[in-house]
Amino acid sequence: MLTDNEREDLKKSAREVRKNIVKMVHNSKSGHPGGSLSGADILTVLYKKSLNIPTEWDKSPDFEKRDRFILSKGHASPLLYSILAMKGIIPEEELMTFRKIHSRLQGHPAKIYLPGIETSTGSLGQGLSIGCGMALGLKLKNNPANVVVYTGDGELQEGSCWEAFMQAAHRKLDNLIAIIDRNGLQIDGQTENVMSLDNLNDKLRAFNWDVLEINGHNYDEIYMAVEKAKKCTKPCAIIAHTIKGKGVSFMENQAGWHGKAPNDEQLAQALKELGE
Repeated sequence: MLTDNEREDLKKSAREVRKNIVKMVHNSKSGHPGGSLSGADILTVLYKKSLNIPTEWDKSPDFEKRDRFILSKGHASPLLYSILAMKGIIPEEELMTFRKIHSRLQGHPAKIYLPGIETSTGSLGQGLSIGCGMALGLKLKNNPANVVVYTGDGELQEGSCWEAFMQAAHRKLDNLIAIIDRNGLQIDGQTENVMSLDNLNDKLRAFNWDVLEINGHNYDEIYMAVEKAKKCTKPCAIIAHTIKGKGVSFMENQAGWHGKAPNDEQLAQALKELGE
């Protein structure tokens, strides 16, 4: 379990991550705030407590032993960029260049431009397959690092995800963890109306994965689930139940905020709610 001080530090950091998300999307007048805000608590725990990711990135002497993180839902790039700034991998002042011409912070993460990006993502349904390849490669090299793939729940409507689930179990990739942002919404509305995923837990177990279900905004549950997943003897999926737009009242549980920028008045309200 986390200590009170650790819990408070994570809460403070996640709040700053959320502030940067809404500022970035507002400044660029485009982006995806809803699904970025829903994952702020999860990625804050991953990068501050659970994963071995060097601040100095490829200049670290232990670079090859780092854990690999893949943002499969690449449209949530404001979240990842805010996290990389929090970690000190990129400068915080660069965040306001998001989606600008010649910026390293593209609308979807591009490995060729920015440290801290394991693979370019954005075409939904590909991240888990890439993660399988990375996890298998690490095993062949006897590298103890873990691979964490962060996916959206709507993304799991892509058939390639289920091929990857099947492949991971067949290859016994116990160094692979899939974290599913189960916020229940996608650009076209509720996931269960677009194409139902329930019962997701049973589906994943049928594909021979270990499965954990958590509140994706509870720091203790996030931390304990990842620590447990590291010890699984099968690939492990963590179904993280979240609120799309978490932290900003008028964005919460609203599919319309999947890919829309707040105006000046909405930005001011969002920052006020987030404590600025």
